Formats: sequence, structure tokens, C-alpha cells
Amino acid sequence: MKKLISILLLILFITPNLSAKDEERLVNLTKQIIEAKSDTDLTSSFEELKELYFKENKHSEFVDLLKSLVDKKKGVEPLIDYYAALSRYTQLRHLEESQAWEEYFNKGESYREEITSGLKKTIEATKPNEILHLDARFLAWQFHKTQEDVLADQALSELVSSSLEYAKTTKDTKVIKGIADKLMLLGEKGRAQELYNVYVERIVDSDMKSEELKEIALGFYKEGNSRLAENLYDLYIDRIIKTHKEKAIPLMVEIAKQFAISDKPDKMQDAFYAEKVFKRVEDLGKAQAFDERLAYLRAFNMEKAKDYKAAKDLYLALVQNFPETSYFDEAIFKVGIIYTYALRDIKNGKVYFGKLAQKETISAQVISSFYQLGVLSQWEDDLGKAKEFYGKVFEKAKTDFQDTVELARERTREIDETKALDYNLKTFLDVSLKEYNSTFDMSKVWLDVSLYRLKKEQEVRVMSNAILPETGCMSIEAQYLWSGHLGTTKPTTKDPEFTTTHKYSASKEINLVVVTPRGVVDRSLSILDID
Repeated sequence: MKKLISILLLILFITPNLSAKDEERLVNLTKQIIEAKSDTDLTSSFEELKELYFKENKHSEFVDLLKSLVDKKKGVEPLIDYYAALSRYTQLRHLEESQAWEEYFNKGESYREEITSGLKKTIEATKPNEILHLDARFLAWQFHKTQEDVLADQALSELVSSSLEYAKTTKDTKVIKGIADKLMLLGEKGRAQELYNVYVERIVDSDMKSEELKEIALGFYKEGNSRLAENLYDLYIDRIIKTHKEKAIPLMVEIAKQFAISDKPDKMQDAFYAEKVFKRVEDLGKAQAFDERLAYLRAFNMEKAKDYKAAKDLYLALVQNFPETSYFDEAIFKVGIIYTYALRDIKNGKVYFGKLAQKETISAQVISSFYQLGVLSQWEDDLGKAKEFYGKVFEKAKTDFQDTVELARERTREIDETKALDYNLKTFLDVSLKEYNSTFDMSKVWLDVSLYRLKKEQEVRVMSNAILPETGCMSIEAQYLWSGHLGTTKPTTKDPEFTTTHKYSASKEINLVVVTPRGVVDRSLSILDID
């Protein structure tokens, strides 16, 4: 009882103005520290004490209390030194944020000395197989990093080295993941990945159940850590194929769909990993797993990832396996676009545009195919045939598909008035189709959109990114030559991006060539799908 009274008096002296509830909690926690039988109990009590003091920014009071505990509990010095250093580190950050510069400059150096000396004592008194040792190493790195001093790199290396040593001596992989998570959050991706790899190795070597493995993979997926999520999903897939082959296919399909391209803003996407899993389904000899919808999703996924050759093959497989598919017109039109403008194969491009042009049932893609055939004929200087195809646009479209009709009118006026083909469009055709431009492979200009599938009148942002030639210290001015179905907005040559809407449903091709005073940088294209 005397000890408890002395503890209460000490707390009241060190930390005045406490609420009755906090007074009672502080007394109980301090008593728990003095009477603790295990390191776990000690750490838990110190953590709770820290939170009670930190929430009121009573950092100095917490340090005073910690110092008073040295004589009341043997063997607790490493924890006291660590939490005192943590309190001073947090106090310095608080002083900076609150701009309390008088205390910061008057006492800051003293606080820094307490941090370094306290952490040094904790590190020397503990071993790498102790969590407190890793906590102290991490705080030491954080401190040197925020100070931007020469010891930051060394502190980081020592933290990673101690973490790797910890991983060798314990099965507690969560600690390693926790440090890796913090490093990733603070921008040290390379060192974080080093620890993540160890974490995954430990999981691989463990006898963890498949469902638990799947949950960990999902956790990484939700955190946005695609590499680790994919590594663990690969391991999970290997296991279920061996142990529950009959259940493997639907589970693999769900994983692939999880990673496939979509317009969900909070969804981590990796089109190529999705295709990797789809391919494993296919290799298992389960082609029947791909119904019409899934076969379309697979092709759509690779198209939006701009793997156009794979997308073309998958769209063709879709219409071959499902001749009556509702996606027929879209798939064939996209095959025509891909052959012509991505793969530089105008002959095959015309074949697929022609397939749609022969259809009796009119769709937006049928009208666009007539337009594409007209554009290609006009580019080839076969103006009679071009006007014939444009005439089909007017005849077949009637009062619908007016965006394509208007483009056809513009091209027809060019022919009637003996004007050249629109400069932006002609440049795109030249760069895409002329043999001497075959070095332009769409690797230096990337075109992306904020939404892949949208509704009529819905806004979409079209964005480009170009790798411009180096010019030393001089900035280089690029021109952006936009063409195709651009919607209601007509971007200028100075616009690397723009926002637009479309009034009519269909697959809308957007073309771009980026040029500088030195010449063409590259071309790119993207296809919007408007429902």
C-alpha cells in the first residue's frame, strides 16, 4: 500500500492536471510495470503509458516518469531508455509542427543527445532476436533520416541487417512484415522489398494452410503491394492445383478477374498477371472455363494493357468460339483497328473492317468501319472509293451515329475541295503505315484514359506521356497531334491531355502523334468503349 501511495504521489507531482480516470489508469499501469512477470506484460504497459502521455503531448512528463522507474524495477533499463528516446523524438516533431521555436532551439540539442544516447544503450543491451532491438534500430534510422545527417544510410543498413538476423532466429514473420511496411511507407521501397522477400520465403517454408495463405495474399493485394500479392497467389494456386484440382479453376478465374483491368478506382490492377493466371487456366485444358463474358474480359484486359497482338488473338478466339456473341461487332472492329494502326497491317485491317461493312444489321461499329475504309482509301489517294465509303456512312447511319457522320462529312469536304487529308490524321496514318516509319513502335508515347468504359455524356480524361529527346538544360516544346473520335472537345497541339464526352455509343479510337522540332517522337492509340 505504501508503494502504491508513493507511485500516486509521484504521478501527481510529475503530471498535474490529470483527469480522475487518467490518474487511476496511470497508477495501475505503473503498478503493473513494477509487478510485471514477463517482457510481454512490460511492453504492453509501457505502450499504454506512452499513449496516455502522448495524447496530451506531455513528453517531458513521460520522460520524468520513466526515469523515476529505474530504481523501482530491475532489468527495465533498455525499455526505459527506448521510450525516453521515443518521447524526445516525438516531442521534437511536435515542436516543429506547432512551431514552438523557443523550446525547440533552447532544448532541441539536449533532446537529440537524449535520443542518441538512449537508443545506443537500448541497442547495446539487446540482441537482434529481440523486438525491442529492432524497435530501437528503426527509431535510430527515423531520427537520422529526419535530421538528414550522414548516419542515416548506416542506420538503415543496420536496421535491415538486424531484421534479417531476427528472421533467421524466429518464426514470427509478422515483425519482419511490419518493418517492411513502415519502410515502404517512408519511401525505402528497395530495402522494404528485401524484407518482404524474406517474409515470403518464411511463408513458403512454413506449413501454413492454403486458406491462410490466400488471406495473406489478399491482404497484400488490398495494401497495393502487387509483387508480394502475386508471389503468394502463385504459391496458393500451385497448392490448390495439387490438393484440390477440381476447385482450382473457379478460384483461379476469380484471382485473374481480381487483377484484370477495370474502372474501379480502388482496385489494384495488373493486366499481365491476370493474363498469366488466365493462361494457367487454359493450360490446364479447361477451355470450357471461358464462357462468352470471361473470354471477352480476357481480350479487353490485354487491349487496355496495350498488348495489342495478344488482344487481337483473344478477340478473334472470342468470335470463333462464340459466333453469335453479342460482342461480335466490337471485337471485329477492334481487330481491324489493331491490325491497321498497332500492327501496321493495312491489308488485314481492311479485311476485318470489310466484314462489318458487309453486315445487314447496322451498329456503331459497322458505321465506323465504313468510315475507316474511307479514311484508308483517301490516304491511299483512291478518292473515288473513299467517297463511296463515306457515302455508305451517310446512307446507313441515317439520323444516328452523328459523330462518325460528321467526321465523314469533313473528309468528304476535303475531297470535294481538293484539300489535303487533315494534317493530324494524315500524320498518324503516315507514322502508323509507312514502311520507313516502322521504328515508331509506340514505346515512347503512352496514351491512357481515366475510364475505359463509360456512358454517353460521361466525362473522361485522356492523358498522354511522352519520352522526349534530351536537350541538356533546355526545355523542349512538343506538339500533340490528336485525331480520331475525340468527342465534344477538340484539343489543340499544345494539349498533352484533355477532358471530353461522347454523345453516341460505340468503340471510339483516339489517335496521337507527338512531334518536336527534331521530328516525330512516336505515336499511340487508345480505344474508348461507350455504352
